[in-house]
Amino acid sequence: METFDSDGNRIRIITNRFDLNPEELGDIYRSRWAIELFFKWIKQRLTLKHLYGTSPEAVENQVYLALISYCLLILIQLEMKSKHSLTQIYRWLRVFLWKPSTVWVERIQRE
Repeated sequence: METFDSDGNRIRIITNRFDLNPEELGDIYRSRWAIELFFKWIKQRLTLKHLYGTSPEAVENQVYLALISYCLLILIQLEMKSKHSLTQIYRWLRVFLWKPSTVWVERIQRE
C-alpha cells in the first residue's frame, strides 16, 4: 500500500491489514510515532528510567505520576503563554525548586 506523509513524500507500507485503506494506515503510523515521542520525552525528562517498585501497582503509580507531571507542565506552559519548551520549563523548575515560586514564574515569563 502507498500513502503520503505530511511533506508529500510517498511512503510504502507493508502490512497484513487489508481491511484498512492506505490513508488509515498512515494515520495509525503517525499516531503511533507521536505516542513513541511522548514516552521518549517522559523517559528522558521525568526520570521514568528507574522503577522504584516491582509490583504492577508500583509501576502503574510511577507512570501515572510521570503523566501527571507532564500534564502539569503543559498547563503551566499554556497558562503563562510561554514560548519556552517543556524541557526548559522543567529545568527551571528543578533549579528554582526550593526558592519562592515568584522567582520561577518570573524566569518563565522572560523571553
